[in-house]
Amino acid sequence: MTRRPDLDLKSFIRDVPDFPKPGILFKDITPLLGDVAAFRETIARMADPFRGEKIDSLIAAEARGFIFAAPLAMELGAGFVPVRKPGKLPYDRHSFSYELEYGSDTLEMHKDAVKPGQRVLVVDDLLATGGTVSACCKLLENMDVEIVGCLFCIELAALAGRTKLASHRVVSLLSY
Repeated sequence: MTRRPDLDLKSFIRDVPDFPKPGILFKDITPLLGDVAAFRETIARMADPFRGEKIDSLIAAEARGFIFAAPLAMELGAGFVPVRKPGKLPYDRHSFSYELEYGSDTLEMHKDAVKPGQRVLVVDDLLATGGTVSACCKLLENMDVEIVGCLFCIELAALAGRTKLASHRVVSLLSY
């Protein structure tokens, strides 16, 4: 794979004002995903801080986290474990329910998806308030695995999502 250190990856992130509601400035990743060189370089740069570390699995919650975690898993020579909303996984599951600013939610993963002692990396497209990835970490903490870190393509620093993940290594490729 040819690296492109000259690429300004932020130039591939589109700002969409007032989406999904007034006052929100949405960071749209679809231009980044649609450009093969930019997407390839994004995956390579996200993988760089974790190269050489023994990582058994990358964990990501649906849906946009899957977009980054699956190619990152291949890049790092690790497995990929999807974390889903209730009713989406067909086998025995662990569940974790958590509170959001506007209600509650639940995440699930297969009980046999990770083994005790494994080293896992939690991945998502965006770190905003940190609620979803924090819930993923809590789900994993009950499974006797080592969380190597939490990795994001984009971080909205003003929303202070890092504070919910303070006990873990947090790496973000792009910060706004």
